[in-house]
Amino acid sequence: MTQNSTHNNHSPSTVHRRIVALAGGVGGAKLAQGLAQILAPEELTVIVNTGDDFEHLGLYICPDLDTVCYTLAGLANPETGWGRANESWNTIANVESLGGPAWFRLGDQDIATHLERTRRLREGQSLSQITKDFCSAWGIQHTVLPMSDAPVRTMVDTDEGELAFQEYFVHRRCEPKVKGFRFDGVEGAEPVVGAKEALEQADAIVICPSNPWVSVDPILQIIKTINKPVVAVSPIIGGKTVKGPAAKMFDELGIEPSALAVAKHYRNILTGFVLDKTDSLMEDDVKNLNVQTLVTDTLMNHLTDRTRLAKDVLHFIGSL
Repeated sequence: MTQNSTHNNHSPSTVHRRIVALAGGVGGAKLAQGLAQILAPEELTVIVNTGDDFEHLGLYICPDLDTVCYTLAGLANPETGWGRANESWNTIANVESLGGPAWFRLGDQDIATHLERTRRLREGQSLSQITKDFCSAWGIQHTVLPMSDAPVRTMVDTDEGELAFQEYFVHRRCEPKVKGFRFDGVEGAEPVVGAKEALEQADAIVICPSNPWVSVDPILQIIKTINKPVVAVSPIIGGKTVKGPAAKMFDELGIEPSALAVAKHYRNILTGFVLDKTDSLMEDDVKNLNVQTLVTDTLMNHLTDRTRLAKDVLHFIGSL
Protein backbone atom coordinates (compact mmCIF):
# COMPACT_ATOMS: atom_id res chain seq x y z
CA MET A 1 0.00 0.00 0.00
CA THR A 2 1.40 3.40 -0.90
CA GLN A 3 -0.93 5.66 1.00
CA ASN A 4 0.84 6.24 4.30
CA SER A 5 4.37 5.50 3.20
CA THR A 6 5.88 8.95 3.77
CA HIS A 7 3.89 11.14 6.10
CA ASN A 8 5.86 10.11 9.19
CA ASN A 9 9.20 10.82 7.53
CA HIS A 10 8.87 14.59 7.64
CA SER A 11 10.81 16.66 10.15
CA PRO A 12 9.17 17.32 13.53
CA SER A 13 9.17 21.04 12.70
CA THR A 14 6.70 20.51 9.87
CA VAL A 15 3.37 22.00 10.94
CA HIS A 16 0.53 19.78 9.83
CA ARG A 17 -2.98 21.11 9.64
CA ARG A 18 -6.35 19.43 9.67
CA ILE A 19 -7.57 19.44 6.11
CA VAL A 20 -10.87 18.50 4.53
CA ALA A 21 -10.46 17.77 0.83
CA LEU A 22 -13.48 17.87 -1.50
CA ALA A 23 -12.96 15.48 -4.38
CA GLY A 24 -14.53 14.12 -7.51
CA GLY A 25 -12.92 11.42 -9.63
CA VAL A 26 -9.43 11.10 -11.09
CA GLY A 27 -8.05 14.61 -10.49
CA GLY A 28 -9.50 14.75 -7.00
CA ALA A 29 -8.15 11.29 -6.21
CA LYS A 30 -4.63 12.25 -7.30
CA LEU A 31 -4.40 15.28 -5.00
CA ALA A 32 -6.05 13.36 -2.16
CA GLN A 33 -3.33 10.73 -2.53
CA GLY A 34 -0.67 13.43 -2.43
CA LEU A 35 -2.15 14.92 0.74
CA ALA A 36 -2.31 11.45 2.28
CA GLN A 37 1.44 11.06 1.77
CA ILE A 38 2.06 14.07 4.02
CA LEU A 39 -0.79 14.29 6.50
CA ALA A 40 -1.41 11.79 9.28
CA PRO A 41 -4.73 9.91 9.22
CA GLU A 42 -6.30 12.21 11.82
CA GLU A 43 -5.25 15.28 9.77
CA LEU A 44 -7.07 14.49 6.52
CA THR A 45 -10.71 13.80 5.67
CA VAL A 46 -11.76 13.39 2.05
CA ILE A 47 -15.42 14.11 1.22
CA VAL A 48 -16.31 12.60 -2.15
CA ASN A 49 -19.01 13.40 -4.68
CA THR A 50 -21.73 10.77 -4.99
CA GLY A 51 -23.90 12.66 -7.48
CA ASP A 52 -22.66 10.39 -10.27
CA ASP A 53 -23.68 7.20 -8.43
CA PHE A 54 -26.14 5.03 -10.33
CA GLU A 55 -27.58 1.55 -10.60
CA HIS A 56 -26.45 -0.61 -13.50
CA LEU A 57 -26.90 -4.32 -14.08
CA GLY A 58 -28.67 -4.37 -10.71
CA LEU A 59 -25.54 -3.06 -8.96
CA TYR A 60 -25.09 0.16 -6.97
CA ILE A 61 -22.04 1.86 -8.48
CA CYS A 62 -20.14 4.82 -6.94
CA PRO A 63 -17.58 5.87 -9.59
CA ASP A 64 -15.96 8.84 -7.81
CA LEU A 65 -15.95 7.17 -4.40
CA ASP A 66 -14.32 4.05 -5.81
CA THR A 67 -11.75 6.04 -7.79
CA VAL A 68 -10.68 7.91 -4.64
CA CYS A 69 -10.55 4.72 -2.56
CA TYR A 70 -8.71 2.65 -5.17
CA THR A 71 -6.18 5.48 -5.59
CA LEU A 72 -5.56 5.90 -1.85
CA ALA A 73 -5.19 2.14 -1.49
CA GLY A 74 -2.70 1.90 -4.35
CA LEU A 75 -5.13 -0.30 -6.31
CA ALA A 76 -6.10 2.08 -9.13
CA ASN A 77 -5.30 1.44 -12.78
CA PRO A 78 -2.27 3.70 -13.41
CA GLU A 79 -3.13 4.03 -17.11
CA THR A 80 -6.70 5.30 -16.76
CA GLY A 81 -6.76 6.61 -13.18
CA TRP A 82 -10.09 4.82 -12.66
CA GLY A 83 -10.89 1.15 -12.15
CA ARG A 84 -8.50 -1.46 -10.76
CA ALA A 85 -4.94 -2.29 -11.75
CA ASN A 86 -4.35 -5.65 -13.45
CA GLU A 87 -8.05 -5.89 -14.24
CA SER A 88 -9.77 -8.58 -16.31
CA TRP A 89 -13.03 -8.19 -18.22
CA ASN A 90 -14.57 -11.66 -18.44
CA THR A 91 -17.90 -10.80 -16.79
CA ILE A 92 -18.72 -7.75 -18.90
CA ALA A 93 -17.60 -9.55 -22.07
CA ASN A 94 -20.04 -12.34 -21.30
CA VAL A 95 -22.81 -9.85 -20.46
CA GLU A 96 -22.22 -8.29 -23.88
CA SER A 97 -22.27 -11.68 -25.63
CA LEU A 98 -25.70 -12.31 -24.11
CA GLY A 99 -27.00 -9.00 -25.45
CA GLY A 100 -26.72 -7.04 -22.20
CA PRO A 101 -25.56 -3.41 -21.82
CA ALA A 102 -21.77 -3.19 -21.88
CA TRP A 103 -21.30 0.56 -22.38
CA PHE A 104 -20.25 1.02 -18.75
CA ARG A 105 -17.12 -1.12 -18.54
CA LEU A 106 -16.99 -3.00 -15.23
CA GLY A 107 -13.90 -5.06 -14.54
CA ASP A 108 -14.06 -8.38 -12.69
CA GLN A 109 -12.33 -7.10 -9.52
CA ASP A 110 -14.39 -3.91 -9.60
CA ILE A 111 -17.63 -5.90 -9.85
CA ALA A 112 -16.82 -7.52 -6.50
CA THR A 113 -16.88 -4.05 -4.90
CA HIS A 114 -20.30 -3.29 -6.40
CA LEU A 115 -21.72 -6.70 -5.50
CA GLU A 116 -20.78 -6.38 -1.83
CA ARG A 117 -21.86 -2.73 -1.62
CA THR A 118 -25.23 -3.56 -3.19
CA ARG A 119 -25.78 -6.51 -0.86
CA ARG A 120 -25.09 -4.43 2.21
CA LEU A 121 -27.20 -1.47 1.06
CA ARG A 122 -30.15 -3.84 0.53
CA GLU A 123 -29.67 -5.02 4.10
CA GLY A 124 -30.18 -1.43 5.20
CA GLN A 125 -26.59 -0.42 5.92
CA SER A 126 -25.49 3.13 5.12
CA LEU A 127 -23.14 4.02 2.28
CA SER A 128 -20.83 5.77 4.74
CA GLN A 129 -20.53 2.68 6.97
CA ILE A 130 -19.90 0.45 3.97
CA THR A 131 -17.25 2.88 2.69
CA LYS A 132 -15.56 2.89 6.10
CA ASP A 133 -15.43 -0.91 6.13
CA PHE A 134 -14.13 -1.06 2.55
CA CYS A 135 -11.38 1.45 3.41
CA SER A 136 -10.39 -0.71 6.36
CA ALA A 137 -10.25 -3.80 4.14
CA TRP A 138 -8.11 -1.96 1.59
CA GLY A 139 -5.69 -0.57 4.20
CA ILE A 140 -6.76 3.08 3.86
CA GLN A 141 -6.09 4.85 7.15
CA HIS A 142 -7.31 8.33 6.24
CA THR A 143 -11.03 9.07 6.48
CA VAL A 144 -13.00 8.89 3.22
CA LEU A 145 -16.65 9.97 3.38
CA PRO A 146 -19.38 9.98 0.74
CA MET A 147 -20.96 13.44 0.69
CA SER A 148 -24.31 12.03 1.85
CA ASP A 149 -25.99 8.73 2.67
CA ALA A 150 -29.07 9.98 0.83
CA PRO A 151 -29.11 9.42 -2.94
CA VAL A 152 -28.38 12.57 -4.95
CA ARG A 153 -28.41 12.25 -8.73
CA THR A 154 -26.68 14.65 -11.10
CA MET A 155 -28.92 15.35 -14.10
CA VAL A 156 -27.48 17.08 -17.16
CA ASP A 157 -29.74 19.41 -19.15
CA THR A 158 -28.66 19.08 -22.78
CA ASP A 159 -29.80 20.04 -26.26
CA GLU A 160 -31.20 16.51 -26.46
CA GLY A 161 -33.14 16.76 -23.19
CA GLU A 162 -32.23 15.89 -19.62
CA LEU A 163 -29.83 12.96 -19.20
CA ALA A 164 -28.65 11.10 -16.11
CA PHE A 165 -24.98 11.86 -15.60
CA GLN A 166 -23.52 8.46 -16.57
CA GLU A 167 -25.76 8.34 -19.63
CA TYR A 168 -24.33 11.71 -20.69
CA PHE A 169 -20.75 11.09 -19.54
CA VAL A 170 -20.06 7.47 -20.47
CA HIS A 171 -22.81 6.22 -22.79
CA ARG A 172 -23.04 9.42 -24.84
CA ARG A 173 -19.35 10.35 -24.31
CA CYS A 174 -20.24 13.96 -23.38
CA GLU A 175 -21.40 14.61 -26.95
CA PRO A 176 -24.76 16.36 -26.24
CA LYS A 177 -24.39 20.10 -25.68
CA VAL A 178 -24.75 21.09 -22.03
CA LYS A 179 -27.31 23.71 -20.97
CA GLY A 180 -27.29 23.25 -17.20
CA PHE A 181 -27.32 20.86 -14.25
CA ARG A 182 -29.74 19.69 -11.59
CA PHE A 183 -28.99 17.64 -8.50
CA ASP A 184 -32.03 15.49 -7.88
CA GLY A 185 -32.58 14.90 -4.15
CA VAL A 186 -30.03 17.45 -2.94
CA GLU A 187 -32.61 19.50 -1.01
CA GLY A 188 -33.28 16.72 1.48
CA ALA A 189 -29.73 15.35 1.62
CA GLU A 190 -27.59 15.87 4.72
CA PRO A 191 -23.83 15.39 5.12
CA VAL A 192 -22.86 11.98 6.49
CA VAL A 193 -22.00 11.48 10.14
CA GLY A 194 -18.50 12.82 10.69
CA ALA A 195 -18.53 15.32 7.84
CA LYS A 196 -19.79 18.29 9.88
CA GLU A 197 -17.34 17.50 12.66
CA ALA A 198 -14.45 17.28 10.20
CA LEU A 199 -15.45 20.61 8.65
CA GLU A 200 -15.73 22.28 12.07
CA GLN A 201 -12.32 20.97 13.17
CA ALA A 202 -10.56 21.69 9.87
CA ASP A 203 -7.99 24.45 9.53
CA ALA A 204 -8.79 24.70 5.83
CA ILE A 205 -10.84 23.19 3.03
CA VAL A 206 -9.08 22.10 -0.16
CA ILE A 207 -11.15 21.85 -3.33
CA CYS A 208 -9.28 19.30 -5.42
CA PRO A 209 -8.87 19.77 -9.19
CA SER A 210 -12.22 18.16 -9.96
CA ASN A 211 -15.02 19.28 -12.26
CA PRO A 212 -16.59 22.38 -10.61
CA TRP A 213 -20.04 21.79 -12.14
CA VAL A 214 -20.65 18.09 -11.51
CA SER A 215 -18.05 16.96 -8.95
CA VAL A 216 -17.70 19.84 -6.50
CA ASP A 217 -21.00 21.75 -6.72
CA PRO A 218 -23.05 18.77 -5.43
CA ILE A 219 -20.79 18.54 -2.36
CA LEU A 220 -20.98 22.29 -1.76
CA GLN A 221 -24.78 22.24 -2.00
CA ILE A 222 -24.93 19.58 0.71
CA ILE A 223 -22.34 21.23 2.98
CA LYS A 224 -24.19 24.56 2.50
CA THR A 225 -22.06 26.71 4.83
CA ILE A 226 -18.27 26.87 5.06
CA ASN A 227 -16.65 29.01 7.75
CA LYS A 228 -13.05 28.05 7.07
CA PRO A 229 -10.42 29.18 4.58
CA VAL A 230 -11.01 27.53 1.21
CA VAL A 231 -8.24 26.84 -1.32
CA ALA A 232 -9.13 25.47 -4.76
CA VAL A 233 -6.77 23.91 -7.29
CA SER A 234 -7.71 24.60 -10.90
CA PRO A 235 -8.66 21.55 -12.97
CA ILE A 236 -8.16 23.65 -16.11
CA ILE A 237 -4.63 24.20 -17.43
CA GLY A 238 -4.08 26.31 -20.52
CA GLY A 239 -7.80 26.36 -21.28
CA LYS A 240 -8.09 22.56 -21.24
CA THR A 241 -8.86 19.89 -18.69
CA VAL A 242 -6.38 17.10 -18.08
CA LYS A 243 -9.28 14.67 -17.95
CA GLY A 244 -13.06 15.01 -18.20
CA PRO A 245 -15.49 17.49 -19.76
CA ALA A 246 -15.16 20.55 -17.49
CA ALA A 247 -13.66 22.78 -20.21
CA LYS A 248 -16.31 21.66 -22.70
CA MET A 249 -19.03 22.42 -20.13
CA PHE A 250 -17.72 25.94 -19.47
CA ASP A 251 -17.57 26.60 -23.20
CA GLU A 252 -21.09 25.32 -23.91
CA LEU A 253 -22.44 27.42 -21.02
CA GLY A 254 -20.98 30.51 -22.67
CA ILE A 255 -17.96 30.87 -20.39
CA GLU A 256 -14.44 30.80 -21.82
CA PRO A 257 -12.76 27.80 -20.16
CA SER A 258 -9.80 28.93 -18.09
CA ALA A 259 -8.30 28.85 -14.62
CA LEU A 260 -9.82 32.31 -14.12
CA ALA A 261 -13.27 30.94 -14.96
CA VAL A 262 -12.80 28.29 -12.25
CA ALA A 263 -11.76 30.93 -9.72
CA LYS A 264 -14.83 33.00 -10.60
CA HIS A 265 -17.01 29.89 -10.18
CA TYR A 266 -15.85 29.57 -6.55
CA ARG A 267 -15.28 33.28 -5.85
CA ASN A 268 -17.92 33.51 -3.08
CA ILE A 269 -16.11 30.99 -0.88
CA LEU A 270 -12.46 31.23 -2.00
CA THR A 271 -9.58 32.35 0.19
CA GLY A 272 -6.81 31.06 -2.07
CA PHE A 273 -6.50 29.69 -5.59
CA VAL A 274 -3.80 27.50 -7.12
CA LEU A 275 -3.15 27.82 -10.83
CA ASP A 276 -0.61 26.23 -13.13
CA LYS A 277 2.50 28.05 -14.35
CA THR A 278 0.98 27.86 -17.84
CA ASP A 279 -1.71 30.26 -16.64
CA SER A 280 0.54 32.64 -14.70
CA LEU A 281 -0.67 35.60 -16.79
CA MET A 282 -4.09 35.18 -15.16
CA GLU A 283 -2.73 35.57 -11.64
CA ASP A 284 -3.49 39.28 -11.37
CA ASP A 285 -7.05 38.74 -12.63
CA VAL A 286 -7.57 36.12 -9.93
CA LYS A 287 -6.11 38.45 -7.29
CA ASN A 288 -8.60 41.08 -8.43
CA LEU A 289 -11.33 38.73 -7.17
CA ASN A 290 -9.88 39.36 -3.68
CA VAL A 291 -8.37 35.88 -3.72
CA GLN A 292 -4.77 35.03 -2.81
CA THR A 293 -2.86 33.00 -5.40
CA LEU A 294 -0.22 30.34 -5.79
CA VAL A 295 1.34 29.64 -9.17
CA THR A 296 3.00 26.23 -9.40
CA ASP A 297 3.19 23.09 -11.51
CA THR A 298 -0.23 21.44 -11.02
CA LEU A 299 0.06 18.53 -13.46
CA MET A 300 0.09 15.23 -11.53
CA ASN A 301 1.41 12.40 -13.70
CA HIS A 302 3.19 10.50 -10.94
CA LEU A 303 3.00 10.05 -7.17
CA THR A 304 5.97 12.38 -6.75
CA ASP A 305 4.01 15.12 -8.60
CA ARG A 306 0.97 14.54 -6.39
CA THR A 307 3.03 14.76 -3.20
CA ARG A 308 4.89 17.86 -4.38
CA LEU A 309 1.65 19.65 -5.29
CA ALA A 310 0.13 18.65 -1.94
CA LYS A 311 3.18 20.14 -0.15
CA ASP A 312 2.82 23.33 -2.20
CA VAL A 313 -0.87 23.57 -1.29
CA LEU A 314 -0.21 22.98 2.41
CA HIS A 315 2.58 25.60 2.48
CA PHE A 316 0.24 28.00 0.70
CA ILE A 317 -2.48 27.38 3.30
CA GLY A 318 0.09 28.10 6.02
CA SER A 319 0.81 31.48 4.44
CA LEU A 320 -2.82 32.63 4.20
